[in-house]
Amino acid sequence: MTEFEKIYSFESLYRAYRKARQGKRWKGAAAKFEVNLLEALNLLSYQLRTKKYTMSPYNTFEVYEPKKRVVMSNSYKDKVVQHALCDNVLEPILTRSFIRDNYASQVGKGTHDGLGRLQEFLRRFYRKNGVDGWILKGDISKYFYSIRHDVLKTLIREKITDPDVLWLVDLIIDSTEGNVGIPIGNQTSQLFALLYLDGLDHFIKEKLGIKYYGRYMDDFFLIHEDKEYLRHCRKEIEAFVAARGLSLNAKTNIYPLKNGIDFLGFHTYLTETGKVIRKVRRRSKNNMKRKLKKFAGLKAAGKIDQKTIEQSYQSWRGHASKGNCYHLIRRTDQYYKSLFGIEEKENDAPPILPCGEIPCRECPYYHKSYFCGYISEYCDVFGSFENH
Repeated sequence: MTEFEKIYSFESLYRAYRKARQGKRWKGAAAKFEVNLLEALNLLSYQLRTKKYTMSPYNTFEVYEPKKRVVMSNSYKDKVVQHALCDNVLEPILTRSFIRDNYASQVGKGTHDGLGRLQEFLRRFYRKNGVDGWILKGDISKYFYSIRHDVLKTLIREKITDPDVLWLVDLIIDSTEGNVGIPIGNQTSQLFALLYLDGLDHFIKEKLGIKYYGRYMDDFFLIHEDKEYLRHCRKEIEAFVAARGLSLNAKTNIYPLKNGIDFLGFHTYLTETGKVIRKVRRRSKNNMKRKLKKFAGLKAAGKIDQKTIEQSYQSWRGHASKGNCYHLIRRTDQYYKSLFGIEEKENDAPPILPCGEIPCRECPYYHKSYFCGYISEYCDVFGSFENH
């Protein structure tokens, strides 16, 4: 079976449809597609096989969290096609060359993996150099809107040679006007964006020799003991991205390691004793409080129910729980319950150890003063608090 046959076969399209419908079966477009499922999948297969397939117009809207962005969402049939393309061809081929520390939009990776690797890098650095080091924190200005179609097509052709697959890829890339910019809402755009800076990853790791480097889409960091060398690295990176039509934004700078780093929604820093602390960024705290106040007004007006509010709050709570934010979560819980008139139950109180200490976030058996914030593997080593 050729690479293109893996996309248009009925079995592939059916698997793609099953993925595309997750969390969307209640929507009208998904229901309409499902009612005529066999005909719709057979038609898509025929259109792809004969190259009569065309993309529907995008639905464009704006989002404002964490910052203002223009999102272009494609139609349901196009989501099915892109699932088939990404899952069967693009993802297995394009990701082969990706470095370990490219964290975004890949199975087995993500924000938690990126935070874990940053924590590991800080500990490794501390064992060799202490806290006397520097961090180059970089960010690409308007990344998705600045990706050049011609450069992207060249990079893809270095990985994929099937002309039929390239026809479909070019069709998707050129679905937006001009030679610059790809839609944030496309599944393919996530992989294209990862590939576009794959060369930068190898350049930093292999040419510049930076061991402690990681990237999540257009957000990256370099850790090194020499500030002057990081300045040299910044100039080299600026030249590299400029060749691809990109530029570093104003937030890109070099900071002392002891000041910590803002990465993936947390401020992570290293203490003088080598402990890694991870705190939710202040903007996230303030945004959650503003959102809860807004929800309270919407609920009073009958425009939202408590279940929807609870889901949103628990999502933020789950995010905050990945950091050393025990007391923040407790305070926000109390604010949430007082705002919506929820009575606090006895079992809502935090567990207290026999010694009187409050356990840390990772394990209910640990004293707050021991291993707080460290990975939960210590549980397997020490067992319960009776064995401490």
